[in-house]
Amino acid sequence: MTKKLSKFPCLVLIFLTTLCAQKPAFSQVASGKVKTIVIDAGHGGQDRGASGEYSAEKSITLKVALALGKAIEARFSDVRVIYTRTTDVYVKLYDRIGIANRAKADVFISIHCNSLPLKKAGRSTFSGTETYVSGSGRLDEQDVAIRENASILFEKDYKKNYDGYDPKDPASLIIFSLMKNQFRKQSLALASKIQEQFGKSDRNNLGVREQSLAVLARAGMPAVLTEIGYISSTKEEKYMNSNEGRAEIVENLLTAIAEYKLLKALKK
Repeated sequence: MTKKLSKFPCLVLIFLTTLCAQKPAFSQVASGKVKTIVIDAGHGGQDRGASGEYSAEKSITLKVALALGKAIEARFSDVRVIYTRTTDVYVKLYDRIGIANRAKADVFISIHCNSLPLKKAGRSTFSGTETYVSGSGRLDEQDVAIRENASILFEKDYKKNYDGYDPKDPASLIIFSLMKNQFRKQSLALASKIQEQFGKSDRNNLGVREQSLAVLARAGMPAVLTEIGYISSTKEEKYMNSNEGRAEIVENLLTAIAEYKLLKALKK
């Protein structure tokens, strides 16, 4: 008796074939130089992202991204900064990483705010930072991936653009986990530097994690998504909306980039 093949293995096979035909333009990170950094302000336009008591994630991430870019340019004369957006517009997830791949960027940093569900106990007091790299997490630990990947729903023909991926179906995350990050070690090194700096500012360090995040899936360079705080936290929402809070976040990220840049130079 012939067994029927399930649709999922077939989908994976089709996906892998497509992926091999669409290799990103990898950067020259092996040289040890960090010359181009792409900064991605999460969400934007009709995609507000997470919401706090009085602010939206898309606005906080844009302010931090623009400030970080200026700080990088002021500190490193040899580094070019590229933004995925500089205004309140929606940019498709695959276009965000596409910008970095086309520029052959050496680093991609996506900035986001975290949030707990409305009915979650302790929602208004839970705080902390965490940074993600592309990888596969357990299906029961994919809340962040599902929430961030939901931005895809704002795109027309999203299933076509993302090889059949459906952000409403947790099983689809397995497909994204097959998109191996060619720069996993470098991504983890940068993510660790970022979390280390947040910790030095007395932020609650929730660590570095690997998740199936669409915006990082096709990165041709070290790439991270950093959650700079919980917008659902009364205290952290106020912190991220203050000039002092954003300045500290930018300084944390800038120092992490400087240390990562030095690390890469030493490994030439």
